[in-house]
Amino acid sequence: MASQEWLEKDFYAILGVPQDASKKDIEKSYRKLARELHPDHNPDPAAEERFKGVSEAYSVLHDDKARAEYDQIQLMKSGRGGFGGMPGGGMPGGGVNFEDLFGNTGTSGGFTDLFGDLFRGGGSHRRRSGAQRGNDLRTHITLDFADAVQGTTAEIRMRAPGECATCHGSGAKPGTAPSTCPRCGGRGLVTENQGAFSFAQPCPECEGTGTVVTNPCVDCGGTGATTQDRIITVRVPAGIGDGQSIRLAGRGAPGERGGPAGDLLVKVTVRSHPLFARDGDNVTLRLPVTFPEAAMGAKVKVPTLDGPVTLKIPEGTPTGRVLRVKGRGVPGKGDLLVTVDIEVPHALSAEARDALEKYAAASPTADRSKLEELTGQ
Repeated sequence: MASQEWLEKDFYAILGVPQDASKKDIEKSYRKLARELHPDHNPDPAAEERFKGVSEAYSVLHDDKARAEYDQIQLMKSGRGGFGGMPGGGMPGGGVNFEDLFGNTGTSGGFTDLFGDLFRGGGSHRRRSGAQRGNDLRTHITLDFADAVQGTTAEIRMRAPGECATCHGSGAKPGTAPSTCPRCGGRGLVTENQGAFSFAQPCPECEGTGTVVTNPCVDCGGTGATTQDRIITVRVPAGIGDGQSIRLAGRGAPGERGGPAGDLLVKVTVRSHPLFARDGDNVTLRLPVTFPEAAMGAKVKVPTLDGPVTLKIPEGTPTGRVLRVKGRGVPGKGDLLVTVDIEVPHALSAEARDALEKYAAASPTADRSKLEELTGQ
């Protein structure tokens, strides 16, 4: 950044904080704006430009040394201060070194450290050593209901970037290796001086990686990765739900220059079952029973995901009652919950009607006393 840019930008206004704002207030404002404006969350091009400005403002104001130098520039702009050799005083330290601002990204409280807290997990991360983490990849898998409940092992076939088999991900021709960039000495940055200021920018020779491939692999062109058909084995944990994802660390796109591979995110779709459903770790089932079975009690064979079991229907069971079969849900966690549905026949034979009329004459009537109290009848 040139000194003219610092003179023209009001970093306090960009972050929406006063000039005497504390570091905590600056960080709080940056976090809020970064979440709103980051391209991963806001596709508006105007938001992306604002995000760049907010990030630039935070990187200066959150650094005590840079903030002091920026404030000195603003004093000079207002006529209350100046550069060394100019009326109004000198600039502390003789200039602003922007490598100091952005070079300590690995330290706690730095710009990259905060940014990583906000948007960790996707994309790639450059390192000063030249290594670059591979991108995360996404795919999906459809499971049967029983496999999702009980867990399974599945194979996914996908066409995606993988480590080049010829150079093993180095990007260099077999028998050679990437070498240290001669221009930046492996730092990934070059520094330029402009009067009282010095600022760092990515090395154009190695594109900020710190290494160069002088003899690229013929199969991957120096990238270290090729698009290939891959078969990946996925261990599906018992009890996974529809719409959940499984993260396979290191199974995504390979890294560059020896960097670690990204992750593979497998989204799970679970097929519905004609009989069973889920309630957390429990499996549910609706069981139709006859009125005599509910009234007198019975033993009924019911299905489970592990085979049929015999369920005892207690005498006098009402419709809607839930009976529990222990250990027949998600292994080690859930049960089978059986809801009783008393079926009323749509039609009766003459013999059945005659028997039912005799039962009705002999049985007690339903207790409707509370209803009668409310209706006054």
